[in-house]
Amino acid sequence: MSAARATPGHAWDTTARVLHWLVAVLILVQFALGWMAVSWHLSPAKLDLFVWHKSTGMLILALVLLRLSWRAAITAPPLPAAMPHWEQFAARASHGLLYVLMLAMPLSGWVLNSAAGVPFRIFRILPLPAITAPDRQVEHWASRVHLGLWIVLAVLLVLHIGAALRHHFILRDGVLLGMLTDKGAS
Repeated sequence: MSAARATPGHAWDTTARVLHWLVAVLILVQFALGWMAVSWHLSPAKLDLFVWHKSTGMLILALVLLRLSWRAAITAPPLPAAMPHWEQFAARASHGLLYVLMLAMPLSGWVLNSAAGVPFRIFRILPLPAITAPDRQVEHWASRVHLGLWIVLAVLLVLHIGAALRHHFILRDGVLLGMLTDKGAS
């Protein structure tokens, strides 16, 4: 859209930064909730963990859709000019894959829940319609896909965090600061 909405240097605007960090925190919470829900013994607490896990997944889905809409409406800060082309490509590709995974994870969980035939209300308030009929085979494959996506997302997040720390502590190019403050690199 308009370059007038871009921020100076390598800084992202406040909305983009808030959405980035909110989704980042929720993804870490999701990992913990999912792990606990799967490993907890059958009890009301296990069911509560699953409600929170599924609800947080739907919240992440909504926030990522909002984030993508916002991202389409603003001009992204430029990558550092000194960054090699292969690294620029890797940054763009990994960010694209992160977005795909942040959409695919909750969608695969939604398919899994629907195929299991489990009625669900987001945060016990908003009913979530089933997107597939109950089907044990679909449930089985959706479960495998959900786990596989989780593994890929975990690996990609480690790389993403590692790259951000490299930019901050080794390259000192302001890339991480651009997602922390409105100053970024000058």
